[in-house]
Amino acid sequence: MANKNLNAAKTAKKDEFYTQLTDIERELQHYWPHFRDKVVLCNCDDPYESNFFKYFALRFNQLGLKKLICTCYNGSPVQGNELMLDFGDFTEEPKKIAFKVEITEVKDMNGDGAVDLSDVQYLLQNDKNVLSILKTGDFRDPECIELLKEADIVVTNPPFSLFREYIGQLMEYGKKFLIVGHQNAITYKEVFPLLQSNKVWLGYGFKGAATHFSSPYEDIATAGDHKDNMIRVSGVNWFTNLEIPKRNEELDLVCRYSPEEYPFYDNYKAINIGRTQDIPCDYEGLMGVPITFLDKYNPNQFEIIWQASGNTRASAPSYVLKEVGYKPHPEDRGGCGVVNGKRQYSRILIRNKHPQVR
Repeated sequence: MANKNLNAAKTAKKDEFYTQLTDIERELQHYWPHFRDKVVLCNCDDPYESNFFKYFALRFNQLGLKKLICTCYNGSPVQGNELMLDFGDFTEEPKKIAFKVEITEVKDMNGDGAVDLSDVQYLLQNDKNVLSILKTGDFRDPECIELLKEADIVVTNPPFSLFREYIGQLMEYGKKFLIVGHQNAITYKEVFPLLQSNKVWLGYGFKGAATHFSSPYEDIATAGDHKDNMIRVSGVNWFTNLEIPKRNEELDLVCRYSPEEYPFYDNYKAINIGRTQDIPCDYEGLMGVPITFLDKYNPNQFEIIWQASGNTRASAPSYVLKEVGYKPHPEDRGGCGVVNGKRQYSRILIRNKHPQVR
């Protein structure tokens, strides 16, 4: 299905896609040391439906959190609907209004020796200081920005249609974060420079670069993309600026350069590489690699020069266009690489810092 579901959602401004707990658990296991004594903000998360809230509330003491803040916006289409987390018979969720939940302590209220959902349920039901009303709950609202200022780390799945603005706000306020986004965001003119300058990178990722999101929007997916009331979206990533061991893992290069196997672009001073695993170990010049390369990118091994995509002509500084030898081509549609007159998919232009030159 590629990006059909995502594009349909963005066009209709349907942004309620809820991440599975298993996907959150699989990614967050690599970041635990970052959370001790930190204030975590989930600012696109109705706590009554969000698995991000569920994850951090249940592991509040394990992670050693200082505070957990979750907010939702006014008029969320899933408030009170079938995506309700399993809180037993607890259904007293505020309807169609924006609110926040702030937690500074999670106790074993039922005395069973462990913190579980019943303890979180009791907290939400009985602590009047935990839940309060917001004006809109929009992450751009001044009162939500004040919560952002208080936070140390932001973890959430932001609206697809607002990803540029959302990540821009995080960078403006200098926040650490781990957020879900589509791989198409890599080529955005507002996002790519952050990846190119090593201010943002990709996390460990979703299994197979795809996942099923819980969503109320049945109309944007075909029957084949439904699974247990969820919608499949391919090409999703975790974007972060939290240090992880993965960034220091070198890509094992086994191929060697030959002009026959690695043709030059018609419009760039670079060779085209169709798969990340085919990067030659001995090539010193510029190479155009798939955007999925960023999943294996090690800044000590490679240098990102720019991208060859539909945004290049409009977004690249003039000195970069000169460095990569860009020449407009009738088939490049704004900057995509062209090989023998045939336009290629979006590429990342890179250079090997330590080529094995014979």
